[in-house]
Amino acid sequence: MHHERVSENVYWFQSEVYAQVAAGVVAGPQWAIVIDTLALPEETLAIRDFVEHEVGVQVRYVINTHYHADHTWGNCFFPGATIIAHARCRDLLLERGAPALDNARKQNPAFRQVKIVPPQLTFNQGSLTLRVGKKNLTIMPATGHSSDGISVLVEEDRVLFAGDAFMPLPYVVDGDADEIAASIKKIGRMGLENIIQGHGDIILRGEIEAAVKENLNYLANIRKVAKTAARRKASQDYLDENDIESCGKSRVYLGGLAEELHRRNLRSLLLQEQAELSKK
Repeated sequence: MHHERVSENVYWFQSEVYAQVAAGVVAGPQWAIVIDTLALPEETLAIRDFVEHEVGVQVRYVINTHYHADHTWGNCFFPGATIIAHARCRDLLLERGAPALDNARKQNPAFRQVKIVPPQLTFNQGSLTLRVGKKNLTIMPATGHSSDGISVLVEEDRVLFAGDAFMPLPYVVDGDADEIAASIKKIGRMGLENIIQGHGDIILRGEIEAAVKENLNYLANIRKVAKTAARRKASQDYLDENDIESCGKSRVYLGGLAEELHRRNLRSLLLQEQAELSKK
């Protein structure tokens, strides 16, 4: 697992095991907040060990940016912490978490020690604020990747933990392409020093404008492909012709998963376009 100090008392962690998924820590003099929990128990425990032994405090809060397993299944390894998320995250984790975990346990025995722990502190509208030492954190909606997405802004440092609203490859299968485009545009206007993506490397201030444009361009391209495919008899053949590079992204992103995620994006948008055409 990679980890790096982003600014004073703000840390970033990145999985070497699954899709470069990221997590964060913001520490104060008495306690710390963890933002997302990575994919595997060993990684979550490594973050906890870092906070307790390197930083020297306990974790009081865990923020889940959305309900997906690689961001929430480590909640159970912080038994004394309060879990914070959007109210929709709690609902989705309770609805979908247990069956997904049962399936994961069949494939990987490491998940036998995992228990689904839903958020205890949630919000529906607006934003939440939290003070950690000298840092003010603003927790706000960032939907599009999923309906429950939130991001966490460290105000003083202009560092945003964006969750999966910002990734090297926008992924909309469980979300909405228009909403994620709106979230990306909003993030681009925030005057940030760093974007901590839900997956992938940290985006520095000088890289933000180009990353925003690239993501919006990709979303526009895949929507155009899906619209065209929906009007063709051989719609799947047309999707197959439009690989990730032709839509403006690289297949090397996300540890090599990018091409598969791109294909899922196209299939999902095609189904939406076909459903819209059938209503006319």
